[in-house]
Amino acid sequence: MRVIVADDHPIWRSGIRADLGEHFAVVAETDDAVSTIEAARRERPDLVLTDLNMPGGGGMAVVQALAAELPVVVLTVSESERDLLDVVAAGAVGYLLKSTGPSDLRAALSRAADGEPVFSPQLAAMLIGEYRRLATSTKDGGLPLTEREREVLSHVARGESYKAVGEALFISPKTVENHVRNTMAKLHLSRRHELVRWAVDHGITRF
Repeated sequence: MRVIVADDHPIWRSGIRADLGEHFAVVAETDDAVSTIEAARRERPDLVLTDLNMPGGGGMAVVQALAAELPVVVLTVSESERDLLDVVAAGAVGYLLKSTGPSDLRAALSRAADGEPVFSPQLAAMLIGEYRRLATSTKDGGLPLTEREREVLSHVARGESYKAVGEALFISPKTVENHVRNTMAKLHLSRRHELVRWAVDHGITRF
């Protein structure tokens, strides 16, 4: 997998490169938003892994510029709910803490490159809380989704793999994938991470 690593601290970049291992090829290392965006458009990687706080607008600028073109995952020390929700709303496919272990990081990035939303487990409660808050003020009786599609979407939006969703709902991963595909078609979405934004906007609350 071809990855760009963006962080303004060289020691973090070298550590991430070591954590990624032989199955990931770091095609560029950058230290600000502008150079990250330029490198991504030049190299066309499978995924961009960016820090949140960097010169030139930071990870948010990277997400805003690139999320429509390729998967972007934010790797940060920030556990701020506002940072998390802003990054998700901007189109990031994932938000991971720098405390994430190497094996979990590799697994998450592999899933993110396929378009699956990924989040550090301790941040899932923040997303759930936001869904519930929005649910109290959002009238969604006319939503075009079936009950099962809403159930699947609520799990996928929390960053769970298709396998995990299938196990939770007692359906096959392929059935989960079909529900996601049908949901995207109904909502006229082209990327799976856009489902997270839609879920946040509409207060999907079945978990």
